[in-house]
Amino acid sequence: MFQSLGNFVVKHRKRVLISYLITVLLTGVIGAGMFGSLKSQGYDDLGSDSAAVDLILKDDFNATDASIILVIDTGKSVDDPASITAANKITQDVAAQDNVESVVSYWNSGNLSDFKSKDGNAGLVMVYFDSEISDEEAAATALNLQTKYDRTQSDTRTYVGGIEVLYNSINTQIENDLKKAELIAVPLNIVMLLIVFGAAVAAGLPMIVALGSIAGSFFVLYILTQFTDVSIFALNLITGLGLGLGIDYALLIVNRFREELARTNDVTASITRTVATAGKTVFSSGITVALVLASMLLFPQYFLKSFAYAGVSVVLFAVLASVVALPAVLAMLGHKVDKGKIRRGDLQPKETGAWSWLAANVMKRPVVIALGTIAILVSLASPALNANFSQVDDRVLPANNPAAIASDQLRIRFENQVPIEILLPIATSAQKVNEYALVLASEANVDRVLTSDSLIQGDVVTDLLPEQGVAPSTSHHRITVYSNVESRNKNAQELITRLRGIATPAEGVLIGGQAAIFTDSQNGISDNLPAVLGWLAVATFIVLFLYTGSVILPIKALILNLLSLGATLGLLVWIFQDGNAKWLVGDFTVTGSLDTSTLVLVAIVAFGLSMDYELFLLSRIKEEHDAGADTISSVTVGLQKSGRIITAAAVLIAIVFACFITSGVTSIKMLGFGIAFAIILDATVVRGLLVPALMRLAGDWNWWAPEPLRRLHKKIGLAH
Repeated sequence: MFQSLGNFVVKHRKRVLISYLITVLLTGVIGAGMFGSLKSQGYDDLGSDSAAVDLILKDDFNATDASIILVIDTGKSVDDPASITAANKITQDVAAQDNVESVVSYWNSGNLSDFKSKDGNAGLVMVYFDSEISDEEAAATALNLQTKYDRTQSDTRTYVGGIEVLYNSINTQIENDLKKAELIAVPLNIVMLLIVFGAAVAAGLPMIVALGSIAGSFFVLYILTQFTDVSIFALNLITGLGLGLGIDYALLIVNRFREELARTNDVTASITRTVATAGKTVFSSGITVALVLASMLLFPQYFLKSFAYAGVSVVLFAVLASVVALPAVLAMLGHKVDKGKIRRGDLQPKETGAWSWLAANVMKRPVVIALGTIAILVSLASPALNANFSQVDDRVLPANNPAAIASDQLRIRFENQVPIEILLPIATSAQKVNEYALVLASEANVDRVLTSDSLIQGDVVTDLLPEQGVAPSTSHHRITVYSNVESRNKNAQELITRLRGIATPAEGVLIGGQAAIFTDSQNGISDNLPAVLGWLAVATFIVLFLYTGSVILPIKALILNLLSLGATLGLLVWIFQDGNAKWLVGDFTVTGSLDTSTLVLVAIVAFGLSMDYELFLLSRIKEEHDAGADTISSVTVGLQKSGRIITAAAVLIAIVFACFITSGVTSIKMLGFGIAFAIILDATVVRGLLVPALMRLAGDWNWWAPEPLRRLHKKIGLAH
């Protein structure tokens, strides 16, 4: 199949290239329309009980969260006449702005104690937008209010925060950071590409693959935004992976083309052979990486699903460009691929060199090398035992960002108890509702419980007037629970788990609120993690078996990946959870926890790229072994012919992701560092030391498979 594809591309090279360029142009132009539709949320499980509660509160109770929250600090008591005058002026002015439906403040709501700061010098203003407002209008309104009111006027300091300001600030920060990362990554990669490819013409070839994969992915995401929510964070993966795989696959294809051209001096034969060998490796690698990234579809959060959409798209377009468009360009260039040489000597791969020397020496001491390397990886992984998982909040922004400053004011100066909302079927009797509320109030970490007619603190019940309680709707009774724990950490999870374990007075009781939303999001990841791990293990095992015919090599690859990922996770805990080595990654707010979704993303992307390099290496080792070489010779020659490609590709793709470290958003910073470190670790320590050591120890067992599987491989193996 691949040989026929190579023949077709050579024969129709001009038409293939023109068709490709037109496709890239059209998909890029259409795909650019997605930018206004991307979202910065997506961490919640929309199929959970807490999501159902959120929907019922909005529909049946007309209860919505404030879009914007203002903190008005008057520098004196909020009840001082001058403070009242200044605050009312700001409140009335905000209420008159476009798209603002209502405003509730300390000063116009009967001086609610929850709206008053602990020091008594600041009050809250809750701003609610029109219910029919679009996401774009909400973002524009939030920016307008922040620009107008986040300032000091006379003796009054106003801070503008809230969910819409936070989302808008994160979106803006990511867009600006992405441009900055590209401005750094592109020049660095141009220099590195010239060094690695050795010639100006060849160094430009990865852009053919990268542009096609990025433009195609933008188009796919644009289509998807018409039907579902897509996270803006996916843009970072598209650009990073698009450039990275463009470099990886182009390096492999060009390297093999040079090798075949030096051997045959026939452009047509070299292209055909390159597509039949390196093209097949790219295809197998791409399928593996796409399957790995597709595993994120199993999670309920659209934040992670978005990376699956983006990742699978960018990989498949990169494969298509590498086996069709790139060979067409090479067929047109021929020997001119080495035009503009900047390195002395021949550019084709050498039969011997540093990598063959390394492989030979490692295989002389395989036990010592294997045990020593594993010990180092386990040591790096050890901090992961103390990992504390959480979720992104305002502290993901730089500490000097106005939205982060406003959120700090809310966190530090106000009680800010985010309630837990409990809904019971309306048929439940009032007596049972109150009995249930008493049990809830007796739980540890619960400060008070509010029902339609009672306020319960411990075992003290205070009767309320009708307007003071939480009135039921036509469908549900509502109980509001106030606790003394933050809503997005392990303590919140434990509290929600305890509350859900209490016997309920009726079927269909739902527990929601921010703590429950966080808990359901974390459970959505942990509950689906076994299925994701199973998917990764089975999918990669099948592809590697179909490529190698061995059951030992896929198992070895999975074990090595786990060691590499463990080391990466340990380092992320040490840096981003514990706050070490800020000199290396730049400043960020230490929260004592790590965002679970970002960790999942780092692990899955790193796993996919490590399988990419595994196939690069195994393809050359297997080729030598199939030609009759023993295991030692196969590994030595295979590592020599692929080691430089793997390392160069890893360094180049690591540069792309490492530039994300410059981001002001902590989760993007962690994403960039985690993937860059995992790639370098995998391409050097794992591929250069552990793989040859373990293959030497396994010997001929490397290629073992049960007889039924051997027969199956002969029929459908990818290497044939």
